[in-house]
Amino acid sequence: MAKRYDISSLSFLVIDDNSYMRSIVKTLLKGFGVQNISEASDAAEAFEEFQSTKTDVIIVDYALETLDGIEFVQLVRQANDSPNPYVPIIMLTAYSDRSRVEEARDAGITEFLCKPISAKDLYVRVLQIIERPRPFIRAKSYFGPDRRRRTDTNYTGPERRKQNAAEVMEVDDQQAQAS
Repeated sequence: MAKRYDISSLSFLVIDDNSYMRSIVKTLLKGFGVQNISEASDAAEAFEEFQSTKTDVIIVDYALETLDGIEFVQLVRQANDSPNPYVPIIMLTAYSDRSRVEEARDAGITEFLCKPISAKDLYVRVLQIIERPRPFIRAKSYFGPDRRRRTDTNYTGPERRKQNAAEVMEVDDQQAQAS
């Protein structure tokens, strides 16, 4: 059984162009005791909300009008006026094919969750953020959580991270709260 945490003090931003889906996610979060939930129906509105409201976790749909979820994630991670590029982001989507998962990962999401969602699946993703935070990586073409879930010290293949090729940045509480 999953460990229980009191996540009631966390603030969430839920972004989905479908009001029914936003309602489902908000209901699940409220079931976990979360009190502070902001919502937006598009990426532009969401970024304004993110800039003006303290947000601990973002849940964003992949398919949004104008800017999609991938572009929103890139904005959060890379924009000069992003208040917290280290914020955990859960990508929520009906698109579960490998190319979309990899695209989301490469944009800088923290966790990936497929629709239809369950309370258990959402809670597990939030637990992943709490229990297994990943260090952030800054490289020429990427900024976000380390995309590798495990470390294999025996791996010597061509995809092995070269020394000094990427800066590994541990996020501490001061960095995350300073934003």
